[in-house]
Amino acid sequence: MKVLVVGSGGREHALCWAIAKSKKLERLFCAPGNGGIAQIAECVDISAEDIPGIVDFATSEQIGLVVVGPELPLVAGIADRLEEAGVKVFGPNAKAAMIEGSKGMMKDLCTKYDIPTATYARFDDCDAAKDYVRLQGAPIVVKADGLAAGKGVILCRNKTEAHAAIDLMMTQDAFGEAGAELVIEEFMVGEEASFFALVDGENALPLVAAQDHKAVGDGDKGPNTGGMGAYSPASVVDEAMAKTIMKTIIEPTIRGMAADGIAYRGVLFAGLMITDAGPKLIEYNCRFGDPECQALMMRLKNDFLEVLEAAVKGELDQVELKWRNDAALTVVMAVNGYPGGYEKGSEIKGIEEAEANGAMVFHSGTKADGDKILADGGRVLSVTASAPSVAKAQAKAYDAVAKIEWPEGFCRSDIGWRAINR
Repeated sequence: MKVLVVGSGGREHALCWAIAKSKKLERLFCAPGNGGIAQIAECVDISAEDIPGIVDFATSEQIGLVVVGPELPLVAGIADRLEEAGVKVFGPNAKAAMIEGSKGMMKDLCTKYDIPTATYARFDDCDAAKDYVRLQGAPIVVKADGLAAGKGVILCRNKTEAHAAIDLMMTQDAFGEAGAELVIEEFMVGEEASFFALVDGENALPLVAAQDHKAVGDGDKGPNTGGMGAYSPASVVDEAMAKTIMKTIIEPTIRGMAADGIAYRGVLFAGLMITDAGPKLIEYNCRFGDPECQALMMRLKNDFLEVLEAAVKGELDQVELKWRNDAALTVVMAVNGYPGGYEKGSEIKGIEEAEANGAMVFHSGTKADGDKILADGGRVLSVTASAPSVAKAQAKAYDAVAKIEWPEGFCRSDIGWRAINR
């Protein structure tokens, strides 16, 4: 079949890379893609947010399956428009995608269906939010209700920081409409993990867990980013823990949404805190994580296109996922200045040399300029390697990073440190 992947990041490069290996694939497109994706798929100059353009292309090219990577088009209803046009799509419709589009909606769902999460309150008034902080004390977490590119969450150590975070979102409009409403919640103590399940409306099929590194600096210091690296498996989620997560979090969510008239189809990404009292939900995302997806695709043994097709057809109960025993670890290389201001256009060399030892360099924010690869975003490359242990995968990935010639870029030097210390 013909397949169209929507998006332009490292996640979409990993999805294209996995799909390209399928025996069922006839032709692979990506809109808009990037400099790395162009080496394995036909890139189409259509923005991921241009829903009419995506629908027109999918219908005119008789695309058999559209795989939507990023959250913005999903929340905007791209799956609804494609289905109306008779095109099969992997990704939730707009109502279901609001589980990521509104943190408040997600928290209310948890309350309604007894899904373990942090205590919280919702606000659309700045003074009321500050009064709540004064009452609750600190540390406390302030979140923009809407989509903020993974940066709308501020961990506040004291009331002064919390009040400043509230002002940043509601008065200074740092995240635009996303910060017009807030969720303020309890600061949970534990270890974070990323847990994914494929969902076909009725059946939920768990994937292996991963662990992300959100902070920009070594030792998890500095501001949050979209993710500076990840690895899988995450030892904090063993088989027993995975079963608990499915029973107490994923399955009640799917049943609860169905009871509310919302059938979830796609991948459901649970950001979790593994606490002494068990797993608790931090947030849901309606798409694969980036950079977790890169590590997951390195470990998956199944024909990924067949798995996606089963999810769209409602046949996940007939699928058995198979995983490589090796660990996979991905190191994100970002441009200097990220997550603040940064410059585009610097040239990146040495990617072929980096891949010579079996690593894979997934492109996140690049564009091709003739034979050159130029940086075209904040997070630019995801250097990913697999090996028998997390420590060996880490060594292999950083060996590949060392071969990349890009003075304008940087990365953390400690991706995977929790698993290795453990």
